[in-house]
Amino acid sequence: MEARIAGLVRKLEETHHLTDDEYRELIQNRTPEAAELLAERAVAARQPIYGTKVFTRGLIEISNICKNDCLYCGIRRSNHNVERYRLEPDVIVACAREGHELGFRTIVLQGGEDAFFSDDVLANIVARIKQTCPNTAVTLSMGERSKESYQRLFDAGADRYLLRHETANKAHYERLHPAGMSWERRMQCLRDLREIGYQVGAGFMVGSPYQTVEHLAQEMRFVEEFKPDMCGIGPFIPHHDTPFANEPAGTLELTCYLLSIIRLIYPPILLPATTALGTIDPRGREKGMLAGANVVMPNLSPTSVRKQYELYDNKICTGDESAQCRGCLGLRMTLIGYELAVDRGDIRKS
Repeated sequence: MEARIAGLVRKLEETHHLTDDEYRELIQNRTPEAAELLAERAVAARQPIYGTKVFTRGLIEISNICKNDCLYCGIRRSNHNVERYRLEPDVIVACAREGHELGFRTIVLQGGEDAFFSDDVLANIVARIKQTCPNTAVTLSMGERSKESYQRLFDAGADRYLLRHETANKAHYERLHPAGMSWERRMQCLRDLREIGYQVGAGFMVGSPYQTVEHLAQEMRFVEEFKPDMCGIGPFIPHHDTPFANEPAGTLELTCYLLSIIRLIYPPILLPATTALGTIDPRGREKGMLAGANVVMPNLSPTSVRKQYELYDNKICTGDESAQCRGCLGLRMTLIGYELAVDRGDIRKS
């Protein structure tokens, strides 16, 4: 490994900052040796904050109905081959209760932008989960809404909100989304969420169509400046019923490399080892953890609908029962020296 790259890693570890040119250089000139060094330093940065704890988020995919037509997404509005579903509020609350009994202390409600889930409906679901699942954080991942809507849901008890920005570059965003969707709007939503008081999660795809090293340097700058409480990154995986069906997938190698960089930029950040990582490599989630991640998101959705929430091809864990999924992940983490934690897993900024 060149001394120059080692020097950039050392600077990043010490200052949590690089220039855009330095980020480009670090990403463009990556080697296995550089990845090994970054992962080692990322784990060292995480250790005094979180130790060997892996935080679990119980994911409930509440609807695959979506008004949007994002070019990369398997549940996009124009895909008429999807068997659409929507979970009833009672079913959602029951899934959350089951997760709580299994030891989950964060419940994530994720879905397409489905008009059924109005402020009244969603606020009621959030309040019921908070009432029936003591000491549980509720995270929402329900897309772009008005600031007033976000405030209403926060007042109902929602603690966190995940809104992947997908790319920090406006021109790139416009190549991944149809006319009518706005990069400025997406970024304003993230600012609104922070102003209200949510713990805010953002994220982007690694290796998405048209993505360049320049774009990735801008992603690192975004993490530096916005400092999301959580950043979900995973490899782009094409879906066969989208305009990007024949595009190459992102790689485990680059995703893990970026996980390590992000951990060094902002050591307290919560970083998931995503399902997409596990989809492109049987040990992808373990490798993500060893690169600096500290969150996993097992699926609590009813098994009858898991195959329908297909954002990309060949998604794993579409048949596991909730208890089996958590048990399997617990064993996998133990084998690499980590432990699933039974707590809310809030970000630790001090």
